[in-house]
Amino acid sequence: MAILISTIDLLLRLLTILIFVRVIFSWIRVSPYHPTWGPIMRFVHQVTDPIMEPVRRLIPPMGGLDWSPLIVLFGLNFLRNVIVQVLSGL
Repeated sequence: MAILISTIDLLLRLLTILIFVRVIFSWIRVSPYHPTWGPIMRFVHQVTDPIMEPVRRLIPPMGGLDWSPLIVLFGLNFLRNVIVQVLSGL
C-alpha cells in the first residue's frame, strides 16, 4: 500500500511542477518552435492541457490574468491530501 501512496503522491507532485513550468513559460513567452525549449514546452502543454482546459472554460481569463493554474494547483493539492489520507487510513 505504501508504494501506491508514494506513486500517487509523486505523480501529483510532478503534475504540480509541470503546471509551474507552464506558468513560467507563459511569462517568458517561449516559442513552441524553439529548437531547445519548444519540445519541452509542447510536452508540458500536452500533459497539463487536459486538466487546465476544463477549468479555463469555467473561469476564462479576466483582465489578462489566467486564474486556471492557481485553481488547478489548489485542486491538485487538495486531491493529493485526500487520496494520501484515505489510502493511509486503509
